[in-house]
Order: sequence, then C-alpha cells, then structure tokens
Amino acid sequence: MNESLAGDMPMPTRLLLFGLGAALSLVTVVIARAERGFSTALTTSHGLTALLGAGWALLIGALTLGRRTSGRRTGLLLFLAAYAWFLPEWDNPGTTSSAVFSLGLALNAACPAVVGHVALAYPSGRLGSRPARALAAAGYAITVGVQGVGTAAYFRPQAEGCSECPRNWWAVVDASARAQSIASLGVQAGTAWLLALIVFLACRLLTSSPAARRSTRLPTLCALGYFTAVAVSYIRSLDRGFLGFDARDGQLWQAQAGALCLLAAAMIGELVRARLRQRELTRLVIDLGGTATPSTLRDVIAERLGDPDLQIAYPVGAGNRHVDAATNPVALPPPTGRAATTLRRGDSHIATLIHRPDLLDSPSTIDDLLSGVHMALEHERLHAESLAQLAALRASGARIVTAGDEERRRLERDLHDGAQQRLVGLALGLRLLRMRARTPAPHLDQAEAELEQAISELRRLARGLYPVLLKEAGLAVALEALGQTRDLRIEDVPRVRYPDVLESTVYLVVARLSENRPTRVSVDRCHGQLITYVAVTGEMPDLADLADRITTLEGALTSRTEQGETRVTVQLPLRGTGPVAVADP
Repeated sequence: MNESLAGDMPMPTRLLLFGLGAALSLVTVVIARAERGFSTALTTSHGLTALLGAGWALLIGALTLGRRTSGRRTGLLLFLAAYAWFLPEWDNPGTTSSAVFSLGLALNAACPAVVGHVALAYPSGRLGSRPARALAAAGYAITVGVQGVGTAAYFRPQAEGCSECPRNWWAVVDASARAQSIASLGVQAGTAWLLALIVFLACRLLTSSPAARRSTRLPTLCALGYFTAVAVSYIRSLDRGFLGFDARDGQLWQAQAGALCLLAAAMIGELVRARLRQRELTRLVIDLGGTATPSTLRDVIAERLGDPDLQIAYPVGAGNRHVDAATNPVALPPPTGRAATTLRRGDSHIATLIHRPDLLDSPSTIDDLLSGVHMALEHERLHAESLAQLAALRASGARIVTAGDEERRRLERDLHDGAQQRLVGLALGLRLLRMRARTPAPHLDQAEAELEQAISELRRLARGLYPVLLKEAGLAVALEALGQTRDLRIEDVPRVRYPDVLESTVYLVVARLSENRPTRVSVDRCHGQLITYVAVTGEMPDLADLADRITTLEGALTSRTEQGETRVTVQLPLRGTGPVAVADP
C-alpha cells in the first residue's frame, strides 16, 4: 500500500539556507575574480550569468519546494545542489584562504552527484529502491572520494611550483603521477556512473505508471539533459585523464547551467500544477457544503481522479476492519486489478482508497488529494465509525433479545417435560388411590383438586414464558390460541412465518395489551416492515420493557388515543427476510 508523506521545512530554516546560498554566490564571484584565468565562469562567454543564473534558480526552487508537504527533502537537496554548483570556482589558486581552496579541491566535481541524488529521489526526496541508493552512493564516492579528496591527497601546489598558492589541507604526500592516475580513474568511473544514471532514469520514466510519469516527466527530462552534457564532458576528458576546460567544454558547461535552470523551473511548475489541482478539489468539497451524503464525497473524489469504481474504506474498531461511508464492509487487500492507498495525517489513519493501480503512484498526487479533502474524509470517517458502533450495539442487543427468547423457550420446555409431567403423574396416582378407596376420602379429593389447580397454573406460567404454538405453528395460530382465553379479536394475521424474534415480539405485545381488556389485532407486511396494529379499549398497561425490546430490534412503537380507544402500532424491520407460507394446522 502507498502511504502519504507528511512534514515540511519551516520558513526560518528555508530562509537561513537561502541566505547561505546567496552568500556563497557572492563569495564565489569574489574568488573567481581573484585569478580570472582559473575561473570557468570568467573564461566563458556570459559565464558569470550562467553561474549565477543556475545557482539562483536552484536556490529559488529549493525555497519554493520546501513549502510543500512532501518537498522538505527535495528542497534540502536542491539547496545542496546550488552550493555544489558554486564550489568548483573555489579551487582557484588566487584565493588567499587555505580552507576555501581545500574545500574547492574536494568538492569541485560534486555537483553531478548531488543533482543525481535529487533526480533519483524526486518527488518524495527518498531513495526508494536499492539501485537508486547504489547509484547515489556511487556518485558521491566517485566525485568526492576519488575525483575530490582522493586526487587532492597527492597534490601539493607548492611542490608543483606555485609558491603563492594556498595550502592544500588534504595533501598527504606530493605524488603528481599518482594524483594524475587517480584523476584518470575518477574520469573513467564518472563516465560509467553517468551513463548508468542516464539509463536508469530513462528506464524508470518509461516504465512508470501514467500518473507518476505525468508528475515527474519534465523534471526527469531536464535532469537527463544536464547529465548528458556532463557525460559528454567526461567522455571528452577520457584521453587527457582529467576534467579539462576548453571552448567546447565551456559550451557544455553552459548547457549544464541551462539544464539546471530548466530543472528548477520544472519542479516549481509541478508544484504550481499540484496547487491548482488541490484548489480545484478543495473548491469541489466546499461546494458540497452541508448537503453531503455518504456517497457524495466518494463521487467527487472519483470524478476528480477519473475512476468511477473508486472506493473509500474507513478503519473502524479494533483489528483490521474497514467500512464505507454507509458502514458496508470493504475487503482489504483489494481484489486483483485494484490497488489500495493508505491516507494518513500524522499518525492518524484516515482512510484507504481502492482504485486503479496506476492512479496514485505519485506521492505528490497523494499529498495534494489529502491536503484538499482530509477534513471531509476525517468527518466522514468519524460518521462511519459512529454508525458502525451503533450497528454493533444494535446487533448485540438483537443477540441478547434472541438469547432471552431461547432461554424462555428452554424454561418452557423444562417445565413442560419436567415439573408438569411429574405433577400429572402424581395426579394420576392420587386418582387411582381415590378409586381404590372403599370409603369416601375427602382429603384425597381435596389433594387432587389442589394438584389439578397447580398443574393449570404451571401450564399458564409455561405458556406465558413462551407459547409452544408460536414456535411450532407460527404467529397466526399462536394469536388464535391466545384469543380463545381472552377478549381478543383477530382481524387480519397472514398465515406466514417471520423470523422467530419478530414473531415473539409481536406476540408479547399483543399478549400484554389484551390482558383484561378488549383488543383487536391485525398484521401486515409493507416496504420491508412487519407492521402490527393493535386497538385497545380501556387503560393501557406499561409497555416500557417491550418498547426497549422493539428499539433494540431497530423497530418503533407508537400509540394514539381517540374516543377512549388506543391504537398501538409496532413496526419491525424484516431485513430482507421474506415471509414463508405455512399450512393450516
């Protein structure tokens, strides 16, 4: 899964680095003018313009990209590239500072390595693969380790006849032949590295997804132009064994400066394009206002990204459970042919988008999307989480109600098969004993009568717990049996079966209302609801416990009194369970 990047470069830090780059540019001009013959910029037509133009373009690009959520690392690398662009002028023997001269010797070839790091890590600023990390490390090792410090370690200007040259801090011994050999090795290794870098960047651009290619194409092409100019300069230096400078090299250096200007402009242009995309998306979300529905935000993002099948999955509860805005379960990982991108804000997991594989491969696209709609996504995530918790609570309540009904049924069965059967057996024994008595036995008659009364009361208690006819024959038959013992008129109850918990709920309501008062009842099924109408004449009993039971089942109980008659309506959702017809018993 992709994950969004977060963090930007604070403005004081960016201004400090920009100011440092501006100071370096001024120092570089002063150093170049100290000995004009050793300055690349001052020995090339319009060279000073090229030097300052490329350096300041990189500085402005770094300052601008540092504002971006995912541009902190890229901005920092661009600052380093600007510094490295100025430093080749610092190995000018006309300078009076040994520190400046030594730094120029060590880093005179470092700019391609830093720009290579920028290109390999763009747009996230991270080196995302082993080949990219290997190429970046090789670039620094060759340009700084071999061509810079490695060569400088065997070079002492004073021993070469430059008595006024600053001291080289890197020099270990004076061995000009070895220095030349290391410089030649550096040119050869640098050529191979540049060619490998060009091939890698070109292949990565060609094989990337359309979304990633759109966001990185111009910066990558500008970087390729820069590396091509540098590579040509290296190839021309293979024969002489060191990076020389003639008229053709001056033209190549100007081409490098132009490519760096274009690279900075391309990165700024991509930032501007991303900001425009973000504003467009933000306007769409703002236009939704308070009229958003669970599918509106998804539709807006799907239209913005051009993927009509896009899904938004919100994490809810513990574990790895995800739901959409309507709390429908969403399976992760997605099926074959779809990709998932995790959207995070800091440490908070806001949502996961399920989309086409080529849609959100660019971290900049993810950041633009998240910065534009993260508030709307967070609001919808909290709403979905609340709905999921409510659904879980209702499901738990429904399970408790069902478990209560099962326990009542078990108790009814235990009373019928246990205590009632033993009492019936005892009554039969008493009857046989009374029939065998030769003289009247009033005490046996009294005992048998009391035992019959106990059996009748036990049967009434068992039926009150859970009528056996309700489970075996259905609601209509159970209500008809109830109507035989009280003033209950059955107007219209279909002889069909509904879920047990619904039938038991309707039965309990009718039984409670019809106790000691005239009652009429009818049952209907309409729009996925089991609707029961009960008309009662007389004082209403307390229905608070039954109202709680109905609410737990996501139903509703309402009542209305007119002219001494109370009409009670019970609505219970069928949840897609259709009625099943039953035969008359």
